[in-house]
Parts: sequence; C-alpha cells; structure tokens
Amino acid sequence: MSNLKNFLFTSESVSEGHPDKVSDRISDMVVDTYLSADPYSRVACETLTTTNKVVLAGEVRGPEFKKDDLIQKVRECIKDIGYDQRGFTWKEATKIESHLHSQSSDIAMGVDSSGNKDEGAGDQGIMFGYACNETEDLMPAPIHYSHKILRLMAEDRKSGKLKNIEPDSKSQVTFEYINGKPARVKSVVISSQHSPDVNQDQVRNLLRPYMINSIPKKFIEDFNEDEFYVNPTGNFVIGGPDGDCGLTGRKIIVDTYGGAAPHGGGAFSGKDPTKVDRSAAYAARYIAKNVVASKIADKCLIQLAYAIGVSKPLSIYINLFENDFDKNKFVVNKIKENFDLSPRGIREMLELNKPIYEKTAAYGHFGRKPETDGSFSWENTDKINIFLK
Repeated sequence: MSNLKNFLFTSESVSEGHPDKVSDRISDMVVDTYLSADPYSRVACETLTTTNKVVLAGEVRGPEFKKDDLIQKVRECIKDIGYDQRGFTWKEATKIESHLHSQSSDIAMGVDSSGNKDEGAGDQGIMFGYACNETEDLMPAPIHYSHKILRLMAEDRKSGKLKNIEPDSKSQVTFEYINGKPARVKSVVISSQHSPDVNQDQVRNLLRPYMINSIPKKFIEDFNEDEFYVNPTGNFVIGGPDGDCGLTGRKIIVDTYGGAAPHGGGAFSGKDPTKVDRSAAYAARYIAKNVVASKIADKCLIQLAYAIGVSKPLSIYINLFENDFDKNKFVVNKIKENFDLSPRGIREMLELNKPIYEKTAAYGHFGRKPETDGSFSWENTDKINIFLK
C-alpha cells in the first residue's frame, strides 16, 4: 500500500456465483475429493465454465475416481451456488467434461522425498503474506468489507430472505485514509445479477441494506448517497458463466489482500498443499498475522521464495514498515528459529492435508475464522508469544 499518509484506496470482491469463482469452487472440490480419500494425493485442477458447459483439466495422483462421480460433484457445487438458469444449470442441460490425467513423473521425482532428500517444493515461485490492524481479522479494510457485503447477500439469497437477486455479484469499496488509517468510506459499488422482475431502483433498494449492515457506522456516518453505485451499466439479467467465461485462478487479488499487498506468481485454487503457491502463502499469512497480533508492529509483509524440488525457502523477506533495522532483524530471526517453512513443515504446522479447500474458494482465503475441521488454520493467532520481546 502507498507510503502516503492521506489517500484513497479501493478493493473489490466477487461472489461465489461469479464465473471465475464457480471455476475456483469446482477446482477446490476436486482437491477435497482426492484429499478425502488419500491425504497425500496430488492435484492440479483447472476448470473452465461457460454457457451450459464445464471443462475440468489437469494432473492428479491418488485414488481412482469414476468420471461420473466427479461430474455429479460438479453438479452439486453448481446447485449449492444457486444456478438453475437457461444458460447455466446444475441439471443435465449443462455438459460437464473431465480431462484430468496422471501427474508428470518428472515433477513427481523433483517433489517427492526419497532417501536423505526431503520433500521439495512443487514449483519455483514467490509467495506473500500480509496482516495489518485495520480490522479485527487483521485484514485491510477495503477488501474486508467488500467481502462482507457479498457474503451477507449470498446468505440471505440462499435462505430466501433476499429475492430477485441471482448468484453473480461484485462489490467494490473505496476508503479514505487519513494519517495512514482508514477514516471513512468514500464510495461503494455493488453490481448484481437480478431477475427480470425487478428494475434498477428496486435492485438498489434491495442491496442498500447490505452496504449499511456490512460497514461499521463510524465509516459511513457522512456517506454521500451519490457515491453508492448499483449496477452502473443498467440491466444485469444474464450473468454467471452464461454471461462471461470463467477460469480457475483469475481472481487472485480478491483471494488475498485486495491489492493492499503484493501477490506471488500463482493462484491457490485447484492445488493440493504440496504446491507452495498455496501452502507457503498460507504460512506467510499465518506468520504475518501473529506478528501483528503480538502488537510488535501495525502491519507486516512477508515474502518467501522457493525452487522446485528444494525443500527450504531460498529467501525470507520481512517489512514492518517502520525503518527499524533491529526490530526487523529480531522478527526474521524468530521466524527462522520457530517455523519450519519447508513444504512438509508447512503442511504439518497448519495441518493442510485435509479436505478443507472448497470453502476457501469465495470471499477470500484470509481474514476468515478458523473452524473445527481444520479449515483456515492459518488464521490462528497461537504464535504471538514468539514475537514478544
């Protein structure tokens, strides 16, 4: 985020019905399906969604699954999201193809442990983690409240409380920062697919409460109603994969920090936890969140770098945004002393070999509540004492 003290900053979110998020959801369902049968399965699944068609492709290593069983699970995902429209439905009118095949033996050889060789990273790359004290969940305010708007809309849509609103939605929140802290909301955008039975004024009235209920009153006390934009282009009846092709991994900034921090080179969804694109990003968030939760710094950015087949990170970079060399060195040393950041170490530390990924596919991988099944374990703040001087 900018080093300026006073500025405007904007983040967007997209709903679970957005075409790219439908693809992410299906890819993560495949990951969970394999991990449920064998916690050490390898999965790299990409999904394409378009008008009445879903295509799965990628590499897997693990139990054998009948194509029909996977295809049925895809339909269950689509049904849960809420699509039963002429151009995209969970029913037979939508054709589903699976082109998953065995993982490359060359990749497997580089990643697997053998003899004295520890398990290596599943790919080269850089991964980032970030935390700040702008919200209770230690997330940047713009992305946090953008997610919340859409999450509340989805809950009410599925329960039947919110009618005439369809699954494909986007939100965008702009905050004014004063002295580096979020001070007030400058503008809010919500674009949502809707039934043909409502006009734009009605859509605006349906969605306005979600803006009000998602953002703390202190940030919208003097909000200008002219800065609340709902479906700025007009009608939004045709949506979802029928209106726009969806692909796994195209909403990586939505998945992380809304642009308030860098993103590494890879997406998360569709990848088992041996892929450091996913697991190391989770580990970096885990560490950054514990640093900020310890109150040693208001915000923390971490970068990890890996090479395929190499178990230890090539570099660890920390930025506490304070120009305090001694504090920075202290944090780096504490990380090296207390965290095993090899792929195996990360998986064991965060217990990632579980079917916990489908629920990460929408409303962000970070800033979520840890759950009893082990999901969002990287959001725990159980390592605070490590960073207390």
